[in-house]
Amino acid sequence: MVGTAREERAFAHPTNFSIKDTFMASIHNDIPLPVPARDLWDAVRDFGALHLRLVPGFVTACMLDGDARIVTFANGSVAREVLIDCDDTRQRLVYAINSERLKHYSASVQVIAEGEARCRLVWIIDMLPNELAAYVQGQTKEAVVAMHKAFPA
Repeated sequence: MVGTAREERAFAHPTNFSIKDTFMASIHNDIPLPVPARDLWDAVRDFGALHLRLVPGFVTACMLDGDARIVTFANGSVAREVLIDCDDTRQRLVYAINSERLKHYSASVQVIAEGEARCRLVWIIDMLPNELAAYVQGQTKEAVVAMHKAFPA
């Protein structure tokens, strides 16, 4: 299947933030961080410590609830994120949100080493309705700012 010219350009020249506008919004974040991959992965996989280790300030509270975490964001919103998979070999975590506002929300976070002291965090969110994608993308940008503060150069 061949995508539109816009989609092909987006994948040929990836940027830090992009929204693929098709049947379902797909938000792609490719975030370089000045930290060893093992250290970042340790923070990502610590599912209940999001507010302490990965995005402090952006997330103000995080409480485990069975296979889920209840996340409170700095703007006051709350989400129940269900852990779908945590793969230590691939350094990849997948979670989903079920809510009245979102018909579908599935996200993956993968840590990719770039040498001994640097890595990239690839965070992909697939969601419906598409109309909420711009808001969610804005939130991810704030999360990235918090990540850079948690893992400074």
